[in-house]
Amino acid sequence: MQTSAADGSSQQTIVFFDLETTGLGGVKPGLRGFGWSESSLDVMRVSSSSGPTCQLVQLAAVSGSRSLNLYTVPRCRMEPGAAKVTGLRVRRRQLFLHRRPVPTSPLQDVLLSFIAFLRALGRPLLAGHNIRRFDCRLLARALDETGLRTQFEGSVAGCVDTLPLAREVLKDCGMRSFKQEYLVKELMGVDYKAHDALEDVRSLQTLYYVLQPKPEVAARCTFSLSDVQEVVKEAAGDPKAKQCLLPGQRLLWQHLERPVKDTDGNAT
Repeated sequence: MQTSAADGSSQQTIVFFDLETTGLGGVKPGLRGFGWSESSLDVMRVSSSSGPTCQLVQLAAVSGSRSLNLYTVPRCRMEPGAAKVTGLRVRRRQLFLHRRPVPTSPLQDVLLSFIAFLRALGRPLLAGHNIRRFDCRLLARALDETGLRTQFEGSVAGCVDTLPLAREVLKDCGMRSFKQEYLVKELMGVDYKAHDALEDVRSLQTLYYVLQPKPEVAARCTFSLSDVQEVVKEAAGDPKAKQCLLPGQRLLWQHLERPVKDTDGNAT
């Protein structure tokens, strides 16, 4: 899809994408009712959803009438909350969506298909809601795991996060939330099936052109995949790597480092 400037000049093609994963991209229902601030909820989204155990399950993208929708079987279990929200579950290495089996491909094939989709559109901008803090971190890790990051980075002109973009465009409109579902409901009067990646990107594409962001606003919300840094690093032997631990928990090797006393009271 080609966006057009006010003077009719052609601008960058935009591809809208979204991931569904084994961990929740949002927060548990009802937390806003217990006094949690939006910034606190953002931290929870990142720490719980983009850690090293969170993996891609569904990848969807759309640009105009062109669309891509692919599934892969994750190597880790689906979190109960994510399974409940998305309807995705794994049983005996088979992926089910609302109890119906769906066709899947290996993760590398999913990413190669995504890259081919992007290349067919001539190095587009890649847009999504809250992608800098969630989707792009997980995508970058998957690309690194499959050795496809260089191919991917050569296939896109940059990434646009529509969450800060919407906040800037609508800063004087008194919006109570900038969640995608809320914005679609408030600005378009539409309820849609959220937490299905394909439905998410279709609604986001429409929302983007309702927002009609100025080029300078979109530019301020644009970044490259290389700008994205993991919140949780998965690096064996790196003592500085952050881990998903509960308060008071220690890594196994930290327990093993502690001196052990023999029966005579001597440290070993």
